[in-house]
Amino acid sequence: MLKVGLTGGIACGKTVVRRRLEERGIPTLDADAVVHRLLQSGTDVTRQIAKGFGEAVIASDGSVDRKALGAIVFNDEEARRNLNAIVHPGVGREIERFFEAREKASDSVAVVDAALMIETGSYRRYDLLVVVHCRPELQLERLMARDGLSPEDAERRIRAQMPLEEKRPFADFLVDTSGSIDETLQQTDDLASQLRGGREDWPQRHRGTENLK
Repeated sequence: MLKVGLTGGIACGKTVVRRRLEERGIPTLDADAVVHRLLQSGTDVTRQIAKGFGEAVIASDGSVDRKALGAIVFNDEEARRNLNAIVHPGVGREIERFFEAREKASDSVAVVDAALMIETGSYRRYDLLVVVHCRPELQLERLMARDGLSPEDAERRIRAQMPLEEKRPFADFLVDTSGSIDETLQQTDDLASQLRGGREDWPQRHRGTENLK
């Protein structure tokens, strides 16, 4: 089975790409949805976060207040590393279970959508890597609109991740979401077709932008 990593910059459109791949019949896992489950009330991860970051980041229902936690970790690199050390092991276990289930179902390809694959080095676990990107000014505009952030806060969150121009060279496939939604969906449809093809259709790692041309 072909294991595909889907990553990219914040607010660049990974979710649109993942959902389109799902519509095209390719099983996908949203790592952020896994994190949401891990941050619910009563989980070991939530208890560790409360211990490490204080009760101020715990909401009234006992789950982690992601907005309060984000205000801390996006302004403090050490705090961000500490949070990742708490959360990433659980996410990794869920990813392994996902791939095991897809292999038992005899799927030929499965995709995991996660934001920090390159930063953490976990992209090496995948057969192919897809990087979703867009123009920097559009990324900033989308993030401000999506999360209701000021320009300063949005820029701070973007800077907390590896710059897009540094992520792109890691890609086997690139999806540029700078254009219309129809253009993004067409690129994703092309990607789905190539992922379903034989191994002779798969690119060599780091081939770059020509992969979707």
